[in-house]
Amino acid sequence: MPPWANAPNLLSAFRLIAAPFLLYLAWTHRPDLFLALLALTLLSDAIDGFAARRLHTTSELGTRLDSWGDLVTYLVIPLCAWWLWPEIIRREAGFVLLVLAALVVPLLAGLLKFRQLTSYHTWSAKTAAVLMSVAIFLLFIADIAWPFRCAAVLLGLSACEEIAITLRLPELRSNVRSYWHVSRWNHRRPADTGEGTGAHNDS
Repeated sequence: MPPWANAPNLLSAFRLIAAPFLLYLAWTHRPDLFLALLALTLLSDAIDGFAARRLHTTSELGTRLDSWGDLVTYLVIPLCAWWLWPEIIRREAGFVLLVLAALVVPLLAGLLKFRQLTSYHTWSAKTAAVLMSVAIFLLFIADIAWPFRCAAVLLGLSACEEIAITLRLPELRSNVRSYWHVSRWNHRRPADTGEGTGAHNDS
């Protein structure tokens, strides 16, 4: 295997490694370094799936690493933000709780049904993640709140779609584009879909 073949997995793993450093920078009140590392972390999330597709190195392991990296990153950010910008977090508490619920509840639904973490990477989740990445920096740097609130609502709607997908799927699949695709699968033989098999971080 060529050395570059593991690059997408390494990008996903980078987010897991970066999490304790984000916590440390926030705890020691270094907002500039925190935001710089956070930018690198979110950038890795944006390019790992693209890299996997371009390098033809998609895998179930990559999908799982991507999901764990996303979960850890977005659970760490609110705690870090509380240490660095407590007044903003208090003001936006309702939307912060919405974001946390949107991250945790779909995963709990998947664990209850499939005994595994889900890795759907739906179109709506990807869109919400991109908007949230931009919104976070606007919120913390410029104190512009409305993009964060819109992204939080979209993330909540995406979470509802993921829960609906979990309820509809007879067995766990990775990289499910949307609930509409699940509805199509119900009318086609699984062997004919060519979709839903494990594939690397498609986010």
